[in-house]
Amino acid sequence: MKIFKFGGASIADAERIKNMAQILIDYKDEKLVLVISALGKTTNALELVATAFSSNNVQEAISKFEDLENSHNKLAMELLGENSKGCLDALSNIYAEADWIINGEPKHTANYYYDQIVCMGELMSTTIVNYYLQNLSIKSTWLDVRDVLKTDDTFKEAVVDLAVSKTNINTKINTLFAENNFVITQGFIGSTSLNDSTTLGREGSDYTGALFASMLQAKSLTIWKDVKGLLNGDPKIFEDLVEIKNISYHEAVEMAYHGAQVIHPKTIKPLQNNNIPLYVKCFLDKNFEGTIIQNEVDKKTYPPILVLKNNQVLIQITSKDFSFITDDKLAEIYEVFHAANAHINIMQTAAISLVASIDFNQEKIDNLYKAFTPQYNILRNENAQLLTIRHYTPAVIEKYSKEKTILLEQKTRHTIQLLMK
Repeated sequence: MKIFKFGGASIADAERIKNMAQILIDYKDEKLVLVISALGKTTNALELVATAFSSNNVQEAISKFEDLENSHNKLAMELLGENSKGCLDALSNIYAEADWIINGEPKHTANYYYDQIVCMGELMSTTIVNYYLQNLSIKSTWLDVRDVLKTDDTFKEAVVDLAVSKTNINTKINTLFAENNFVITQGFIGSTSLNDSTTLGREGSDYTGALFASMLQAKSLTIWKDVKGLLNGDPKIFEDLVEIKNISYHEAVEMAYHGAQVIHPKTIKPLQNNNIPLYVKCFLDKNFEGTIIQNEVDKKTYPPILVLKNNQVLIQITSKDFSFITDDKLAEIYEVFHAANAHINIMQTAAISLVASIDFNQEKIDNLYKAFTPQYNILRNENAQLLTIRHYTPAVIEKYSKEKTILLEQKTRHTIQLLMK
């Protein structure tokens, strides 16, 4: 058994869905769980629906969702033609679930409604894909992942109940595989014990794929993307990049931790715990070799790996009474950042002060100011960039920091981080 994960770009339109089907034909005799995202840009559109509804702009929410209904119906008819009725009926049931929410009156939190509405994207896309594969005589079974992947009620960032979900998934998937080789389900979403929909955080579909792989003890997880494989940097930012054919779990975790967008940070751990390899393959050309991420890579010399994070804010707090930043004070400071949900990307302490860089978010910054102001003076420097270079060389450091002002620098044997303007 293998797990395949297809993101929104791989099913963005009819041609992309047809292309995905051609990939799957090669595996028709294998047992596959297909974890599929919403159609490209659908999640962003649904976020606007959720925002409108939570702001009591109900008619705007209804109108925006109707636009999505029309676009999904159009896609289904383009793919299925005269055989589209069953798919359109199934989509209507999903629309009815959404209509029941957005035709009501907001009584819960914005995060709650975000999850109830945004989850529709994956339900709609997988319905269309399932009917299209069946129309090609590729036998598949559709599974509502909310029936098996159970979470707590931390809406927008739900925590998966691993024990319950593992039992559910093994029981259900083994039953479905007795019917067909392909099981199609959704990434990114789950549900509470009360069957309220939840989401696992943006880009959580990779994580869903990893959970299915680990819980089912799959042979591998393959993530199909629009790149040939992992590069040592983002080609939209950096030049002269090279492909990385093999990389260890540890190195991939470091890349993700520092902000690389190729693999979701939570994805690696379930795979590493069960020694399941992760393949990154290109859906644009299935013949590309791609990248394999696995437990150990023998005698591997990596190129410099580059990660750039924009919109950084450097915050400096200094004790008003000149008291030292001792261990107990540092623990209190960390707690304030944690309470504000403000992740520290890089930090440094001095005798009576601390500087820390975080992603810009005005609400979080305001909460930090409110918490720190009684005891500390606060300064900040905005619009900074955080450059992380793994396996750095002097030439690479010089190339990417030239003519920049270095606000903060941290360096270890393998990694250098430069906060720059």
